[in-house]
Amino acid sequence: MDTRTSIAPHATEICTLPFLVPDYVNGDFAVREYHNFIDGAFAPSPKGDRIIVTNPSTGEAIATAPESTAADLDRALEAATAAGPAWARLPAIQRAAPLRAIARLIRENAEALARLITEEQGKILPLARIEVNFTADYMDYMAEWARRIEGEIIESDRANETIFLFRQPIGVIGGILPWNFPFFLIARKAAPALVCGNTIVIKPSEETPCNAHEFCRLVERAGLPKGVFNLISGRGSTVGNALASSEKLGMVSFTGSVETGSRVMAAASKNVTKVNLELGGKAPAIVLADADIALAARAIRDSRVINTGQVCNCAERIYVHERVKDEFVGRLVTEMRRTKYGNPLLDENVEMGPLINEAGFRKVDAMVKEAIAGGAEALTGARRGEGRNGFFYEPTVLLNCRHEMPVMRREIFGPVAPVATFSDLDEAIALANDCEFGLTSSIYTSDIRAAMRACHEIRFGETYINRENFEAMQGFHAGWRKSGIGGADGKHGLYEFLQTHVVYMQH
Repeated sequence: MDTRTSIAPHATEICTLPFLVPDYVNGDFAVREYHNFIDGAFAPSPKGDRIIVTNPSTGEAIATAPESTAADLDRALEAATAAGPAWARLPAIQRAAPLRAIARLIRENAEALARLITEEQGKILPLARIEVNFTADYMDYMAEWARRIEGEIIESDRANETIFLFRQPIGVIGGILPWNFPFFLIARKAAPALVCGNTIVIKPSEETPCNAHEFCRLVERAGLPKGVFNLISGRGSTVGNALASSEKLGMVSFTGSVETGSRVMAAASKNVTKVNLELGGKAPAIVLADADIALAARAIRDSRVINTGQVCNCAERIYVHERVKDEFVGRLVTEMRRTKYGNPLLDENVEMGPLINEAGFRKVDAMVKEAIAGGAEALTGARRGEGRNGFFYEPTVLLNCRHEMPVMRREIFGPVAPVATFSDLDEAIALANDCEFGLTSSIYTSDIRAAMRACHEIRFGETYINRENFEAMQGFHAGWRKSGIGGADGKHGLYEFLQTHVVYMQH
């Protein structure tokens, strides 16, 4: 379907937010029409081209968002630039107040926002509710840093001299968002940027712009000064590239694939703009012979079906000790087979929704078929969900996967668990580290020595021991190798949005 010109009937009922934009009637069909948010107001794009947003559970159109132009982006960047000096001069505690107001408004509208996220992205409602409430908590958490941003006094070699290290705002931040956790990623980029005194221009994914436009309704109510927060929708190849290459930016923060991240980095390099990149992952999960096998099977299953496997930090390849292979695989297959999936808005008891779109479905299916053709055995799944509309793929377990297979090397981003075996911890660590990615990893063992060895020798930004892969807001979510540059969350993530200014004072 050419989403620029065609539209399908909108039949899905959702909870209507009290501030939701009115339906736009196009021919016989009614869909929500969104506009950019620039300098504190919603602004239609003069060109008028629209992106059609669809429900991945049904394939039906639910909304339209602007296909923004270079002129739209320039207006947003100019507004952010103009608002910057006054915003930066405010005490940080005053900058924190609107963040707390946004958090309160998120909680007041949590259920409607969760249903909107589920409708446009496909995640199950319980996970959408977690995302919404976690976003509110994240706004509050970052607001708390207002009194904790610290500089340094450095000892000088000279008499009567003091050296100060100040941490100061960078300027205008460009935030380019993914579609898999679209609401939370607004906060992950905007909250630390704003409390540090920066202004921001956000570009949501063209797959999931609706929740971001509704977030702007909260910004409008929260007392944030005009121009501090701006949102421009459009495609990454046009608006995203133009944003990353703008000389008005002090930093561009992107979350998404390695391929797109490389393009963002290339665009930013024209102006030597700072980049903050969270890119893909191919997380290894190591199951040792002394592991709690039931725990490992449940946690890894959860990691493969959460958000339909469309999470960059979840277990993407499984290495199980050959002595416990049969027990572990048997439990994992049972867990995957019992996973209930379907349209999350029609059945709140499903544990998994659809893949984001047809391209995502085809990629997962092609990788599974390629693995089977190369000698892997599908123990369950490996096909489209039967009797359902939308982009559903059955939870899949692949046995006898070799380390060199693409399914063990490239990011799947779907509910597929490829399994290989190893004979000792040396081999497992070597297999885990033989990867171009380096975001997250996990190990299941009852041996503290093995766990501590994994902490020291597994070359990834995060390692989870005897638990699912899911980070905390007070940690530091950062990848090694091609999984990114810089990181997010906690003190270290906050300081990504500040630059140092050293002053030498002779007195």
